[in-house]
Amino acid sequence: MNVIISLLFSNITQLFVFISNKQLLYIFKGPLLSSIMIKLLGVAIVAGLFFAESDQLAIEAAEVQSGTPTNVLHHNQCWTDWFNRDNPSGSGDWETLKELRRENPGKICSDLKGMEVTTLSGHSVSAAGEVIFRNDLTDGFVCRNQDQSDRMCNDYRVRFSCPPQFCGEEVTVCWTKWYDRDDPSGTGDWEPLSNLRSENPGQICANPLYIEAVTTDSDPVLATSTGQTFHIFNPTVGFVCRNADQRFGGCHDYQVRFGCPCLGYN
Repeated sequence: MNVIISLLFSNITQLFVFISNKQLLYIFKGPLLSSIMIKLLGVAIVAGLFFAESDQLAIEAAEVQSGTPTNVLHHNQCWTDWFNRDNPSGSGDWETLKELRRENPGKICSDLKGMEVTTLSGHSVSAAGEVIFRNDLTDGFVCRNQDQSDRMCNDYRVRFSCPPQFCGEEVTVCWTKWYDRDDPSGTGDWEPLSNLRSENPGQICANPLYIEAVTTDSDPVLATSTGQTFHIFNPTVGFVCRNADQRFGGCHDYQVRFGCPCLGYN
């Protein structure tokens, strides 16, 4: 909205305020002019700033929502190896940071950026559906058998993301094309890495560092923003969304791609 304010004074007796889009004209005369003028001027300035800011926010929102997601295109981190120091045969699966650091000196950075936990079969913690006692960057990961309905945890593995300098050099990530081998019309959307490799020989690196999943809509939505539960969501295993795991309806149709080290990968 373009707001044009014209203030014309004639012996401090008249004030004209023109708002071009509405083509309104207000004429004030007399001793109330000064206070009215100040109030109208303030309102006009605030209105102008409001509409200008609203227009800019609308433009920025349109730019963000169009095209493919951008928040995972650049990675300023690297990953440690997977650690699996315990199994649930005792009181549970204890993958505590204190013990992991003690048993693996120099292999875990001090400035942790994140932590990934999966079962040994590649299922996410949410897909496993167990009660987790600890899952944070302070203590690490702990699943206690006593907290489970069947009195037994899955066997889990953990890894940590660190600043790139911890790995010796910043890892430049190259992305594969998007793959969409399945749709959720059956039991769900199955995009496992083993199937994608067999159906697309030579196109996916041996050890993907990252996986990205988005909906197949014209305006893709990150899988992590849909609120759905994923059975598998891991760069070394792939992606699986099962209809049975969703609270409302079935899975969306997803497409996936993998982030690989650019060195030696085309």
